[in-house]
Amino acid sequence: MSIDPGAPVSIDPGLRREAQSLLEEAVALRRRIHQHPELGLENPRTRDVVLEALAGLDLEIARSQQTTGLVASLRGGKPGPTILLRADTDALPMPEDTGLPFASQEEGRMHACGHDAHVAMLATGARLLARRRDELAGTVKFMFQPGEEGLGGARVMLEEGLLEGVDAAFAIHVDPTVPVGAVASRAGALLAAADAFVVDVVGKGGHASMPHHAVDPIPVACEIVGALQSLVTRRIDVFDPAVLSVTQVKVGTAFNVVPERAQLMGTLRSVSQGTRDRMRAGLQRIVEGVTAAHETKGEVRLFPGYPVTENDGGFVAFTRGVVAELVGGERWIDMPAPVMGAEDFSYVLEKVPGAMVFLGARPDDAPVAPIHSNRMILNEPAMATGIALHAAMALAYLG
Repeated sequence: MSIDPGAPVSIDPGLRREAQSLLEEAVALRRRIHQHPELGLENPRTRDVVLEALAGLDLEIARSQQTTGLVASLRGGKPGPTILLRADTDALPMPEDTGLPFASQEEGRMHACGHDAHVAMLATGARLLARRRDELAGTVKFMFQPGEEGLGGARVMLEEGLLEGVDAAFAIHVDPTVPVGAVASRAGALLAAADAFVVDVVGKGGHASMPHHAVDPIPVACEIVGALQSLVTRRIDVFDPAVLSVTQVKVGTAFNVVPERAQLMGTLRSVSQGTRDRMRAGLQRIVEGVTAAHETKGEVRLFPGYPVTENDGGFVAFTRGVVAELVGGERWIDMPAPVMGAEDFSYVLEKVPGAMVFLGARPDDAPVAPIHSNRMILNEPAMATGIALHAAMALAYLG
């Protein structure tokens, strides 16, 4: 189904009131999930909480065979296209230091990216939309997907065929640095592609007092780090940017030993395939050249990550119209540039037109901490806007 981004959008003003009436239920659901975060592709406890929240809504449930993900389908009163609404379910392997009364009870695990809120908003939005089934000319698929934090759960579920027949897709990501109730997005690249890399530099070990009898890999590794920064600043177009960060250096065992091996690890972010290819090639070229110049050996191992999260321009314009009708045009924020984080919703947007937006959830009375912080706190009343927005997108698209 094609979208006319200039077409007028009409949203029932009662939708916001309905969402607000469900906020207490959504907050309770979010806190329940927050206390028991799960990692990776297997989130069975969260899945069971979702199924419990969806019980009695007359939805068709399709389960992933390789993950604990599921897709719940709501068929409208009339036939028509299908829109996908998505929430991710997994948490991060990190401690929580928020001091909240509902803080994580699982050691070394925290919902620090807001996925608990994503699940609660979508499940509650499904309840709201089920009440309005007769207004839908088509189908809404609610995708509850694990493994977003690095394991590509969205790709797994796509490969299983769970999203066949989808015509458009929409997702919300909460952001504790954006004012409450504001909605931010942009056409084109919203989030970056992400690759990880490991560089091994192999020299010859020896005594630290006689480095001329050894081949020291440490200065070679240091030179590689500096050269990689120059690759970004001198060889990459500033208007098609990349970020390369060396985040780990592993080398040495004793103060008086020249080690044989040094290892660098890091991440590479880009917002176009062209820059991504140039950065990959440049990383390989620099490692080969610098190590050869110092009579060492270099090996690069590249671990490709998520592609660029690319919002469809027409769908973003459509979303802007829905937001304007729902909460007011002043609440829409046109993002001037992409965010260099990465998202596996990108795999969905490679298949169908759609968009992801950021929902403002800045706390009122607590220090602002970004996502992935051990002190990240969300403004829970903002979830009412997220619930209403999920429902409004489906109603507008299938209206």
